[in-house]
Amino acid sequence: MTNALEDAVSDFGRRLRAERDVSPHTLRAYLGDLADLCGYAAAIGVTEPAALDVSLLRAWLARQHALGRSRATLARRTAAVRAFTRDLHRRGLLGDDPGLLLGTPKRQRDLPEVLTQDDAARLLDTMDAQGPMGLRDLAVLEVLYGTGVRVSELCGLDIDDLDIGRGTVRVLGKGGRERTVPVGEPASRAVQDWLRAGRPAVATESSGPALFLGARGGRLHPTSARRMVHARISEVGKMPDLSPHGLRHSAATHLLEGGADLRSVQEILGHASLQTTQIYTHVSAERLKQVHRQAHPRGARDS
Repeated sequence: MTNALEDAVSDFGRRLRAERDVSPHTLRAYLGDLADLCGYAAAIGVTEPAALDVSLLRAWLARQHALGRSRATLARRTAAVRAFTRDLHRRGLLGDDPGLLLGTPKRQRDLPEVLTQDDAARLLDTMDAQGPMGLRDLAVLEVLYGTGVRVSELCGLDIDDLDIGRGTVRVLGKGGRERTVPVGEPASRAVQDWLRAGRPAVATESSGPALFLGARGGRLHPTSARRMVHARISEVGKMPDLSPHGLRHSAATHLLEGGADLRSVQEILGHASLQTTQIYTHVSAERLKQVHRQAHPRGARDS
């Protein structure tokens, strides 16, 4: 028995790939969400796009909530359904667009865990950087923390993207947006050490122009970079077990603590919206409150 609703989802996925600037991650997430919707609809006898209505969609989302899905997941699934029903309506497969009647769950903006400035210094200044992989790991950590780039952006860097003379690196971010990010002296020095004494030892004919390489000479993969960051932080001990994104959070927080303005931090991080950057003002505020509680005679609160 054919399921026209599943066929419509497949068609929608093909159009997303061909017509819109949607990341592979978002595409996979949307199609997974819609596959879940199709399964729910089929269980209650709905297999035609025209039979989708707001009651069915709300019932499906209510079930997601009952299953304990996070607010972020519910918000994404709502967005996926809205995009899908809008597409069906435009193609004449739905008379009205029921997605317009769905509310959007507010995403909970959890404050990211970050390193203190002392912890960051301890991580980078005491790391064992012996051998080619040691030099690479130090350079990767210095660049992640020193520039605040995403791990995918770091792994996509080529040698020519780094301008040692100007102290900048050219980064290709989300949506193909290119930006220039300052690189401090410690990161520049670590990268130069890697290029001089580390990279030549692992490079192969297939390495191409990649700045950072894996142990076999190919371009460093984000998964390998994440694994390395966790391992290096665990070696130091007595600090949060952060991912590369945690180092990005730390960089942004420390920039603001050092007096950088929010708009400059937005440019450095490559955020499309200033609202995304504003979460770091909350992180800094939490730090200030902690200092106040610990240091001010009237700062401690009764428990």
